[in-house]
Amino acid sequence: MKKTTRSVFAAALLLTASSALLFTNCKSQMKIKTAPYPVARMDSTVDNYFGTQVADPYRWMEDDNSEETHAWVEAENAVTNDYLAQIPYREQIRQRLTELWNYPKEGVPSKHGDYYYSFRNDGLQNQSVLYRQSSLDAEPEVFLDPNTLSEDGTVALSTVSFSEDGKYMAYSLAASGSDWVEIRVMDATTKTVLPDLIKWVKFSGATWASDSKGFYYSGYDEPAKGSELSGQNQFQKIYYHKLGDPQSKDKLIYQDKEHPLRYFNAEESNDGRYLFIYGSEGTHGTEILYRETAKTNAPFKTLFAGFENDYGIVYTKGDRAYVYTNEEAPNFRLAEVDLSGAKPVLKDVIAENPDNLLETVSAVGGYLMASYLEDAQNAVYQYDMEGKLIRKVELPDIGTVAGFDGSKEAVETFYSINTFTSPAAIYQYSLADGVSTLLRKPEVSYDTDLYTTDQVFFTSKDGTKVPMFIVHRKDMKLNGQNPLYLYGYGGFNISRTPGFNPDNILLLEQGGIYVVVNLRGGGEYGEKWHRAGMLANKQNVFDDFICAAEYLIEKGYTSSDKLAIAGGSNGGLLVGACEVQRPDLFAVCLPSVGVMDMLRYHKFTIGWGWVVEYGSSDNEEQFNYIYKYSPLHNIKAGTCYPATLVLTADHDDRVVPAHSFKFAATMQAAQACDNPVLIRIESNAGHGAGKPTSKRINESTDVYSFFFWNTQTKVKF
Repeated sequence: MKKTTRSVFAAALLLTASSALLFTNCKSQMKIKTAPYPVARMDSTVDNYFGTQVADPYRWMEDDNSEETHAWVEAENAVTNDYLAQIPYREQIRQRLTELWNYPKEGVPSKHGDYYYSFRNDGLQNQSVLYRQSSLDAEPEVFLDPNTLSEDGTVALSTVSFSEDGKYMAYSLAASGSDWVEIRVMDATTKTVLPDLIKWVKFSGATWASDSKGFYYSGYDEPAKGSELSGQNQFQKIYYHKLGDPQSKDKLIYQDKEHPLRYFNAEESNDGRYLFIYGSEGTHGTEILYRETAKTNAPFKTLFAGFENDYGIVYTKGDRAYVYTNEEAPNFRLAEVDLSGAKPVLKDVIAENPDNLLETVSAVGGYLMASYLEDAQNAVYQYDMEGKLIRKVELPDIGTVAGFDGSKEAVETFYSINTFTSPAAIYQYSLADGVSTLLRKPEVSYDTDLYTTDQVFFTSKDGTKVPMFIVHRKDMKLNGQNPLYLYGYGGFNISRTPGFNPDNILLLEQGGIYVVVNLRGGGEYGEKWHRAGMLANKQNVFDDFICAAEYLIEKGYTSSDKLAIAGGSNGGLLVGACEVQRPDLFAVCLPSVGVMDMLRYHKFTIGWGWVVEYGSSDNEEQFNYIYKYSPLHNIKAGTCYPATLVLTADHDDRVVPAHSFKFAATMQAAQACDNPVLIRIESNAGHGAGKPTSKRINESTDVYSFFFWNTQTKVKF
């Protein structure tokens, strides 16, 4: 079974140290003239929500295929590109980011059959390449290079999965950042791509049957032409694909004709005896059905009914299953259940820790490897299969850990650890004696000893203590003059832990500060922390973020005219909501692929899956609290808003770009001062997954150019 967890350039002028330039941004800095914004047509669309009339004058922007929308997008990009081109140090930023990104990257190895496999990137490759080697000391060979699948690097590997015997690999390909994937199969012995082709798959990869003769996947019916990137996805079904068959012969394993808006995935037990069906109505809360795999015509029985709690099968042995769950355990526990019983009864194997979140559990080599979050930092413990503690893993650094997977026969496992200032290093871990051995640590083009990370706790509006990480130069001065990039997410039970991004080194080199806030709505402190920032409690998330900004200003880290806030997706919603609630507090706002129209988000693609997190405007009680914070609907004409750069992409079929289109158009019309309101619309890109390295560098170049210019940062190269 898989590990179970809660719910991935242009040439520039090179300036050497001897020819360094100082771009001084002070009150006398040159003025950038923003070209006139495109005039966006306003129509008379009005919706009635339980007696409240809500205008939606840019409804036409939801049609991503219309000529009018395309013309507006081109005109907006022209305005944005003209503005950014006037920033004098933009190409120097691009050059330095290119240097910072150019270091060797490697993923955690895994063993399948006779080979060790790992993803590697030599530095600036658009997509990481899958390599394999016969031993850890052998010369790696290229197994699959996705960079050969498209000229611009916009075709990406979404998932890979190996058959139990290691003879086959199924892999999912996503084009231009779309959530839609196609599944192909490769013969691992010969590296030959087989004829098997599966289309119209979303939020699913291939899950192999234990006999390695085929796999399960979750797919949708082919969407109507023109609606592929915006139409609502309904009736996900589970199929079994036998190797060598065309997709038309795939066997339908499970469907639910009564509930069109549910997700389903299938997985066999590690011994192949049982088939489990996971169902969900959204981003948290699961239901598990099961039956014996051999009884193909038997109905599925309910193991755990949905959708109040989360459940995941970690390992099975005979009729005994290990279950990772938050049932009666907000911080999660590992329990066992008898699959032959009439009614499942959970018995603790690893009991809940009331102080720390049990983030992941894996079964490998006859042991249980449990990873905890302790104040948003990882700690890992090794147990035997009965839940007896063997040892705490002595990690070589404080940071975020990934890995600890493997087969039941494994004698070793692998993991990575990375921090805010150092990229991931790869370690081999001996299960017998708990010794970690460094395999690879990348060399970087900066001195890691110059920087440090502090964790502080501040008090939010309602008295809740909230942690955040502050990354800065060791010689930083608390004079309120530091440009500060404040990042948050705060939703969907997702934890924000220390992680490396080369973009942040550029900020630190320019005397800036990078801050990550562990907002409510995330998973850092378990389900209670999550629920404190969802549904009617969503305003807590925005209050936390605003209080973090006020704390950083009060303590002298920065000031309002030096402060930028940033976030993507749910984090884009965070930035948009805080911007319209406290426009006086920030100098720069950077909402990326944000959920801005909270009244209509559930009507597109898989937005319905977020109703369990946000609520729905179709429900009167939920409409009342959503409407109060929806970024689009709380923009007020005649207000001076911060300098704003909205980011989205034309192939984002998760948070459709109409959210950002309508937000930008509304804010441009409302802006009452000279602060620019721009939108950057990436082509042939999606929500973020699989974005080529070149596009990442170009986007970060524009973001940091805009940030530095609008905080009057003295940029040095």
